[in-house]
Amino acid sequence: MVKGLYTAYTAMVNEEHRVDVITNNMANFNTNAYKKEGMTSQTFKEVMGVKIRDLSDAMGTTRRIGELVPGVKIGEGYTDWSQGPIKTTDNMYDIALSGEGFFSIEYTNKAGQTSVMYTRDGDFTLTSQGTLVTRDGDFVLDPNGNHITIDPLDTSTVISQTGNILQNGEVVAQIGLTDFENYDYLEHYGENMYNAVDGATMIPSTALMYSGMLEQSNVSIVDEMVSLIAAQRHYDTNQKMITTIDSTLQIAANDLGKIN
Repeated sequence: MVKGLYTAYTAMVNEEHRVDVITNNMANFNTNAYKKEGMTSQTFKEVMGVKIRDLSDAMGTTRRIGELVPGVKIGEGYTDWSQGPIKTTDNMYDIALSGEGFFSIEYTNKAGQTSVMYTRDGDFTLTSQGTLVTRDGDFVLDPNGNHITIDPLDTSTVISQTGNILQNGEVVAQIGLTDFENYDYLEHYGENMYNAVDGATMIPSTALMYSGMLEQSNVSIVDEMVSLIAAQRHYDTNQKMITTIDSTLQIAANDLGKIN
């Protein structure tokens, strides 16, 4: 019976974590190029199956299957990297990516420390000095990691699908793109930026750039609402289970133990 309390408790903790992930997705529904996050869960049966099949110990030795959680175990978080819908803005320096890849951004934090971050948010603008920056003022980098500077008064500017910036028909700069062999080595930073951690392997990006457009988040608000309602109902069910078991324990301790 006490195991039942623990099982219901682990389920409530799992649902709390699910709600946190879902509400964060909903909060970023209108964030450019935001990628939906999710989480996995493991049941007692799945965890026990892994332990039983674990052959890391030597053959013929006494082996314990280890500590198992008799309920739900929170698994791993993951990111849905699928392409978000494209919105037309008619602003030339808004750039949407189609395909796999990221813009390279020279990001400066509040402490003044500078590092390279990666994002699919192409909400860029041109300063009065002709430097291409993000809406927060961070520099957009070219393929060589340099700032991109062009003539801000030239009205003939065109941005091609390969990222070349042309003025008067001549290439004057190029927007750099980077891709990674394994996205598991990308760490979420802020709303829609990513930091490459140790082990990340860069590869050339084949994504195309579309000027005058922006990639939207890939969050479906309807799907998230359905998941949120389900998580809340699961939480309430397990809460009622704890209340029921507690009442049963009180009867067992206070009534059944009485001597007539």
